[in-house]
Amino acid sequence: MELMHALRTRRSIRKYEDKPVPEALLREVIEMAMLAPSAGNAQPWQFVVVTDRDKLAAASGLHPYVTMAAHAPAAILLCGDLSLEKYPGYWVQDCAAAMENMLLAIHGLGLGGVWTGIHPIQDRVEAFSRLFNLPDNVVPMGFVPLGWPAQPASEASRFREDRIHYNTY
Repeated sequence: MELMHALRTRRSIRKYEDKPVPEALLREVIEMAMLAPSAGNAQPWQFVVVTDRDKLAAASGLHPYVTMAAHAPAAILLCGDLSLEKYPGYWVQDCAAAMENMLLAIHGLGLGGVWTGIHPIQDRVEAFSRLFNLPDNVVPMGFVPLGWPAQPASEASRFREDRIHYNTY
């Protein structure tokens, strides 16, 4: 898939076919996420791949924007590992870059996914940490239910000239 086309057509997909996602594709998605830039090349991320139906159902109840997980064949929990940071506080930016790479890889492979936010909302952080038994130094940042899309997606433009400023605001 050509890059500009991928950027224009990537959408948040919340409905999935009842069809498993091969482990090799999940691994490729994570491999692409790990190519993201990070402060000092620290790569302070950890990933939890979720294919267990009970875990997906449990995750779907952790906050109101992740209900689609109950019907997804898989999900990936992206976490920041504070013990791997070189520059404290930059893990959020590093993981956001990895998340965008992951979403583009999902789309490029013909899959669909949606970024559901966890950090910085403390009750979500605690709930995901408990469900996935995360160590104290690992903070859940975002959860991506994914699968084969069962909803249409189209090309769109969100360009806003009024949001561009040159040399000064």
